[in-house]
Amino acid sequence: MSLNSSLEAPLFRAMELTSDLVLKTLRAVDDEGPEPDRTPITAVQLDELVRRVEQEAAGDDLWIFAYGSLLWHPGFEPTASEPAVAHGWHRAFSLRIQRLRATTDAPGLMLALRPGGSCSGVVLRMSAKNRDEDLRILLAREIRYAEVSDMMRWVWVRTPSGRRRALTFWASPKASPLTEKIALEEAAALLAQACGPAGSCAEYLRRTVVDLAGRNIYDRNLWRLQALVAARLRGEV
Repeated sequence: MSLNSSLEAPLFRAMELTSDLVLKTLRAVDDEGPEPDRTPITAVQLDELVRRVEQEAAGDDLWIFAYGSLLWHPGFEPTASEPAVAHGWHRAFSLRIQRLRATTDAPGLMLALRPGGSCSGVVLRMSAKNRDEDLRILLAREIRYAEVSDMMRWVWVRTPSGRRRALTFWASPKASPLTEKIALEEAAALLAQACGPAGSCAEYLRRTVVDLAGRNIYDRNLWRLQALVAARLRGEV
């Protein structure tokens, strides 16, 4: 099995969550403000997070481990990238949301890293020239609330050129009950219903699975999940 493949492609049929099905989930949604019972991170707190990362990087190149939306929308221009595998971690739709791609009436889920297994993705190197600005933008996007400021961490990943230390975002148990293990059937129900100002959760799922497949990465759970979501959108469940 190659470095950048979770499972071999022949194990899978054609993708069921088509762009036409995703279109059924998209609609205009008003911005409802911050997540309920969450405190938006302040500029001062964001500055502290940037300083913390820079101190922990200790002058080394800054690599970001991308396993979900950062694959297809990193928000910065990487100066290098490599396929990477994080052992001891797996991606899962375990981050409950009521904003961005969801609402209070139709909550959804987003991806986070959880302990156990392995996760194939990509490491992206930030530009040294634009690093402070890029890092601040990235952290503002991924760490929106003070309550989840511990949901970033360093992980070791294996790449074709050796081991690298990379920053990533995970489902910290301290953020519970925001993050938890969720059965695929329950996750599919949430993903099929949720849409917010940033788009739908089904769109997020499809874009991630398509990007991974383009890199010859076939995540068993995500592949099963897209089929379950597609069945719901076809009215089969």
